[in-house]
Amino acid sequence: MNKKFRHVALSTMLTGVVAFTVACGPQNNETGSENNTTTEETADSKQFEGAVNIDGSSTVFPIMEAIAEEYNLAQPKMKVSVASSGTGGGFKAFIAGETDISNASRPIKDEEKAQLEKAGIEFTEFEIAKDGLSIVVNKDNDWVDSLTVDELKKMWLEDGTVKKWSDIREGWPEEEIKFYSPGTDSGTFDYFDEVILEEQPIVEKATLSEDDNILVQGVTGEKNAIGYFGYAYYLENKDKLKVVPIDGGNGAVEPTNETVESGEYAPLSRPLYIYVKNESVKKEEIYDFVKFALENAGSLSEEVGYVKLPSYDEALSTLQGLK
Repeated sequence: MNKKFRHVALSTMLTGVVAFTVACGPQNNETGSENNTTTEETADSKQFEGAVNIDGSSTVFPIMEAIAEEYNLAQPKMKVSVASSGTGGGFKAFIAGETDISNASRPIKDEEKAQLEKAGIEFTEFEIAKDGLSIVVNKDNDWVDSLTVDELKKMWLEDGTVKKWSDIREGWPEEEIKFYSPGTDSGTFDYFDEVILEEQPIVEKATLSEDDNILVQGVTGEKNAIGYFGYAYYLENKDKLKVVPIDGGNGAVEPTNETVESGEYAPLSRPLYIYVKNESVKKEEIYDFVKFALENAGSLSEEVGYVKLPSYDEALSTLQGLK
C-alpha cells in the first residue's frame, strides 16, 4: 500500500505533548464516510459553536487530527483541540476532567477505570480502527529478512549484556544493536510490553520517546538500529525504513492492510480506541462531533495509513443510546 498522509504533518510534532487545534474556515475539500455522509451534506445540518478537547495516543493522533480537520469544514465555529501526550498521559487528563475524549492504542487499565469511578466520570469505549505495530530497521540493514517473536524477546529484554546482532542469529554482524522504543506512557509501549516482553524490563540502552518521529529519525540515522511504532508511521516513512516481517508461529508475515485486518499479522495486530466521557456527549455539539468521528473513522483511518473496521453501525447505535 502506498498512501500518503492527507491531513497530517507529523514531522512538526514536538517531543512530549503535541497539541493541534482546528480553528479554520471552510475549504473546498470533501471526504466520504462509511455511512455515505459527506462534508457537504453535513455542512447543511445545524451549525454548532463550542469546543471539544482530546488528548492521548500518538498512534491515534493522525486519525483524530484528520477527523477534526474534516469536521471543521462543516462546523467552522467549533474548536477541536487534539493533543498527543501518549495513551497513559491522555488517560491522566481524562481522569482529571480536562478532556472530553481520550485516544488510546490499548484498552483502559483497571486502575484507570477505578480512578475514573472515584472521580465520578462515566465513559464509553469505541473501537475506531486497527493497527499493525511495525518493527523497522535501517534501510541499509541487509541481513535481517525476518524475526521470530522469540528473537524479538531475546533482543529487547534487559539481561545485563550488550546486545549485538550476532547474539540474535548466527552470521549476523558483531555490531551493537541500537534500540528505539515508544516511551512508557505510550499505549504502543504497553502493547509491546505485554505481547513481546511479557512485562519484563526493556533493554536499558533503548532510546524512549513519546514522539514517533524521534524514533523514525533514530532508526534512519543508525545502520544498526531497530525500532517499533504504529503502521501509519512506517507507511509515511517507508522510503527510508525497512519493515521486518514477524513470525508469530505460522511463518513470517509483513504488516499490510490485509494481514492486519485478518489478524494474520500476529501477535502485533491491535485495535485502536477512543474513550468518550458520557457527560460530554450529552452536549449537542460534542455529540455531533463524536457522531461525525464514527461516521468518518473508516475512510479517514485508511487515508492516514490504518485499517478501517468492517462496520461502525454498532458504535453509532451505542452513541445514540448515550444521547
